[in-house]
Amino acid sequence: MKRLLSFIITVLVLTGVMAFTTPGLLDKVRLGLDLKGGFEILYQASPMDNGGELTRASLQQTAKSLEKRANALGTSEPEVTTEGTDRIRLKIAGVTDEAEVREKMKEPAVMTFRSAAEGDAAGVYSKIELVGSDFVEGAAEVQRSNLNQPEISISIKDKAKFAEITKRLLGKELAIYLDENLLSAPFVRAELTDGKASISGNYTLDEARELADTINLGALPLKLTEKYSQSVGATLGKQSLDQTVRAGLVGSLIILIFMIGMYRLPGILASFALILHTWLLILVFVVADFTLTLPGIAAFILGIGMAVDANIITNERIREEIRSGKGIMSSVKAGNKTSFRTVMDANVTTIIVAAVMFAFGTGAVKGFALILIVEIVLSILTNLYFTHWLLTVLVKAGALKKPKQFGVKESDISAL
Repeated sequence: MKRLLSFIITVLVLTGVMAFTTPGLLDKVRLGLDLKGGFEILYQASPMDNGGELTRASLQQTAKSLEKRANALGTSEPEVTTEGTDRIRLKIAGVTDEAEVREKMKEPAVMTFRSAAEGDAAGVYSKIELVGSDFVEGAAEVQRSNLNQPEISISIKDKAKFAEITKRLLGKELAIYLDENLLSAPFVRAELTDGKASISGNYTLDEARELADTINLGALPLKLTEKYSQSVGATLGKQSLDQTVRAGLVGSLIILIFMIGMYRLPGILASFALILHTWLLILVFVVADFTLTLPGIAAFILGIGMAVDANIITNERIREEIRSGKGIMSSVKAGNKTSFRTVMDANVTTIIVAAVMFAFGTGAVKGFALILIVEIVLSILTNLYFTHWLLTVLVKAGALKKPKQFGVKESDISAL
């Protein structure tokens, strides 16, 4: 009785949680470019002048700058990734004015140090004192002050120029801008003649590192050349999503009917585990902030198919044991044991293939591989361990004790 009660409570609690949270989770799933509409651009980066240098660090910092710029324009969670040694891929979904955004994005990031000019309102700094090229490349780094607070050390190429600026602005603010965005406004506390300075304030360690990266980025501005672009209309994206979801729902319903019709009560348990598997995947999407794309949906459907295969293999092994004349409990144990290795081997080999795809692929290939890996891990948890536990609990509770409950006819059972 206790086992049956634990089974009922588990199923009811999980059903209630899934029913209550699913609508909210679906609303929070972030849609990709191919579903929501927007545009994608592949940039090739190069130094602003012939004497400049393109490094991995400058490429990554430029990508961060693009992301900040896209966020400042009010776009919806842009995706910015580096590719190879000189390329940056930008994906922005839900854009209303594509031409304006593209024009803003291709401009090189400009970092300036500014002071307040005569007539400036409080908090406004219009006089440019230093630009990114005035700084020693890569010299900005985070250190700890005597009070163990994070501060940023910087180096200026022209020591005399910096000495004049710090003397003139002693006790005043020297604001740091990226494009037209104010990042910080530290006070000048001493005249600096050696071309070195430290920026301190109420910074966290992460904020200090981000500011140092920005200063280094300003010292290494890159020019971006558009190599490839494509636009996806919101209507096309919505149609793709609607059609895919509709097909997925119809396919899932057919699978559930097949499982229940073929395997009776164990089929119902397998169907419940599949629904739980789907809910957990949606939860992972929201918690991990994954972006749902058409390749991701393809990986999702493939993972569901593999989960169904796992349940079919397990139930068929159990039915084979029942037909051989064994008791229900013995058949469940033997069936689970013989199917476990087969299912695990298939899942592990698929994970290895997906991991290789993720390691060597780019863009949509990486997304497909990542979702497939998550799918398989969830499938192992829900469609192997959880389904096995539910089935064992029902058998031990006496709720599953007849062969016909497993879809086995009495006439098919061999005589001992």
